[in-house]
Amino acid sequence: MTSTIPNSPTTDANTDLDALTLQLDRAHVFHSWSAQGGLKPLVLAGGSGSRVWDHAGRTYLDFSSQLVNTNIGHQHPRVVAAIKEQADVLTTVAPATANLTRGQAAERITALAPAGFNKVFFTNAGADANENAIRMARLHTGRDKVLTTYRSYHGNTGAAVVATGDWRRVPNEFARGHVHFFGPYLYRSEFWATTPEQESERALHHLRRVIEAEGPESIAAVMLETVPGTAGVLMPPPGYLAGVRALCDQYGIMLILDEVMAGFGRTGHWFALDAYGVVPDLITFAKGVNSGYVPAGGVIISDPIAATFDERVFPGGLTYSGHPLAMASIVATLDAMKEEGVVDNAATIGHDYIGPGLAELEAKHDVVGEVRGTGVFWAIELVADAATREPASAATMAKAKSELLARGLLPFVQDNRIHVVPPCVVTSDEVAEALATYDEVLGLL
Repeated sequence: MTSTIPNSPTTDANTDLDALTLQLDRAHVFHSWSAQGGLKPLVLAGGSGSRVWDHAGRTYLDFSSQLVNTNIGHQHPRVVAAIKEQADVLTTVAPATANLTRGQAAERITALAPAGFNKVFFTNAGADANENAIRMARLHTGRDKVLTTYRSYHGNTGAAVVATGDWRRVPNEFARGHVHFFGPYLYRSEFWATTPEQESERALHHLRRVIEAEGPESIAAVMLETVPGTAGVLMPPPGYLAGVRALCDQYGIMLILDEVMAGFGRTGHWFALDAYGVVPDLITFAKGVNSGYVPAGGVIISDPIAATFDERVFPGGLTYSGHPLAMASIVATLDAMKEEGVVDNAATIGHDYIGPGLAELEAKHDVVGEVRGTGVFWAIELVADAATREPASAATMAKAKSELLARGLLPFVQDNRIHVVPPCVVTSDEVAEALATYDEVLGLL
């Protein structure tokens, strides 16, 4: 299909450039989380809004948001212009200096955070945001252990990947002091629960027992993704996050909420935590804060933890902390999202279009075990058997991905799930187009 979207390469379609791109990639680029020999990555050359395309002009509706990060869509003109304008003024500056754009970015972020959060430590991405949140919690409490769930992803750096619960931590377990527990997931309950309330109560009992068994005085932090993303868009059941907060308060443990994927509009709120009335001690972010236009992340620090380092040196830093180009993109992104109602759009799209549409697919297709989500943050869990809930096979998921791509939809496929995660600027017409494509492909599985 040839694109008719503004700024797409309709007049300069060039299959030779696609071939060259792939040739250079395979000769010189080492890809993450992959065996390198059989790779044939999708070539992308441009994008606008919720669509991307290759050099030949083939267009894809991007319902992956790349890695669930292009919340404001591709090539938003205000963000691109801000990066260009900052480049004309100052392209880089040492983090020890004061810079107006950095201060403005921090001011805008803290204005969206709960009361009592007035400082931001900027990082390069979400992984090192989690690294530094762990460091702050340990130094603030004088304790060592960090508790995280098995169904989680916190990044691919030393402590973050060990905090991660999925298989990727196993070859990388070099960091100390990490303990894992099971979080709530009613569809595949570890606790023999049959209702959301039961799942919440039993998951909290399990966490309490882990805390007691590990020794509360040894635990610096519990770190949770507010809504676990890569693990399956696992919506917290009623009372769970409040219960974790209460346990942390009881035992003097810091609560870190990882909003790297769930933050900045993804759930239809500025932060996913806004929907639960829970205030953590540290909030980590990246991705949607500027849609990844320039790498950026950070830790939003509660006032008591920030005060720990008023007279004590914080032993951490990054050369590119608060990089001016990244900061300019954050300011422009957050301003544009506010003025254009992007977060409200995500909430409306999820409630009125994606949610009802996916519910219809669940009712229609036996291969769909469950759909769940909020805003523009959803998952379709596929099963081989609806009664036993046996996960769909890798071959089935590979077929689903290839069939979706063949129909011009760029999916996010993880384990036995298709994650429905378009940009927050997605339109109802684009959702209808995607739902029709999902419907067609699910009928083939």
